Amino acid sequence: MRFKADAPLCVGSGQCVLTEPAVFGQDDDGTMLLLTDHPDDETAAETRYAVTLCPSRALSLLRE
Repeated sequence: MRFKADAPLCVGSGQCVLTEPAVFGQDDDGTMLLLTDHPDDETAAETRYAVTLCPSRALSLLRE
């Protein structure tokens, strides 16, 4: 499983960072940063949940 982040769509709500800080971060402007696009088994469920919470749909799950 892989994730994609479309930073220009990000509105900086921070839901992803609050949900899984091991996978998501924020830059100085509040734009989301994807720290890894291949979360491990321990963070995969919360990362999938973060995708559903994103208000701007800047995150997507890619099936491999």
